[in-house]
Amino acid sequence: MTQVQRVLVVGGGIGGLSAAIGLRQAGLEVDLVEKNPAWDVYGVGIIQPGNALRALHELGLAGEAVAQGHPIMGDVTWLADGETKLAENEWPGLIASPPTLPPGNGITRPRLHRIFQQHTLDSGADVRTGVTFTAIEHGDEAVSVTFSDGQAREYDLVVGADGLYSQVRETVFGADPAPSYTGQVCWRYNLPRIDGLDKIWIYIGASGTAGFVPLAPDLMYMLTIEKPPEGAPLRLERAGMAALYRERLAGFGGIVSAQRELIVDDDAVVYRPVENVLVSPPWHRGRVVLIGDAAHATSPHCGQGAAQAIEDALVLREELGVDQPLEQALEAFTRRRFERCKVIVEGSEAIGRWEQDHSLPLDPNQVRHEVIMVAMAPL
Repeated sequence: MTQVQRVLVVGGGIGGLSAAIGLRQAGLEVDLVEKNPAWDVYGVGIIQPGNALRALHELGLAGEAVAQGHPIMGDVTWLADGETKLAENEWPGLIASPPTLPPGNGITRPRLHRIFQQHTLDSGADVRTGVTFTAIEHGDEAVSVTFSDGQAREYDLVVGADGLYSQVRETVFGADPAPSYTGQVCWRYNLPRIDGLDKIWIYIGASGTAGFVPLAPDLMYMLTIEKPPEGAPLRLERAGMAALYRERLAGFGGIVSAQRELIVDDDAVVYRPVENVLVSPPWHRGRVVLIGDAAHATSPHCGQGAAQAIEDALVLREELGVDQPLEQALEAFTRRRFERCKVIVEGSEAIGRWEQDHSLPLDPNQVRHEVIMVAMAPL
């Protein structure tokens, strides 16, 4: 086994909590710091394709996620009129492990977060919220870390799982790469589930797509990814968000036009510019390694962001469990993860470019299929 016993995880989101749970299961000592004192999540719902469920099963969380979510059996695509069907796909159930799990799952972000939180606390990890690091000093045998609460501790390994705007990445790797705006924005809003919604329904419009994702027997969310109007600000005031979201859906007919009238609560609208980042290998510097969105944040077009963060945690745990020097373990981690994540980030970005310009010689369904096949391959 790699000579790593004490690990610091920076970031209390999906990637960081997956790492904490996985490394504790491997018998390592784990400290986790999360700068948000509330340790809550911003978001509506999350799509868990088969490889995400497979990874959750490895951590022992899949059953709870499925019980608190809603099965996703595939996807259907229409034009914006809501009547012209373009494609329908069944998601193969054999991808998931064990095969009793559905091919996919939709779940609210808060419910999933609570599952991760409870398993992390039950694992015995030392969790401190409202705390982040203030300095990282590299040494041959350990990393010395000072924290915003005045403490200082030494670790064999630091895992940067602090998201798209990673403080670990900027501190240890420098300002480049920085998150890149893709030209699109994303809207989400929770609504009562449409009767019979057991697939992701997607509607392709002139400047983007709208869709519905099941989250629970009584709940779904509406998702819209679009190129904003010329000159529109990327950061919006909370007041008036619901009316603006309804306005942005004016070009859609059918079920979308009916559901948009239910968007009435400004505070319930989740909105953000779509950004991505892909760090070139290696994903470590000395005894500090990046995982999840800190290393490879992707747009939501293929539903793979969270899945890849969980997979990172599993592969890192596996490589640390091999009898090899830490440097080799971290090199092997990046080698096993980089190409897979690159295909997902770049494929998702390509679909987003096509949504902004339909004249591009690209079949978004084909690209999505190719990304999914890569994502479903064994770790």
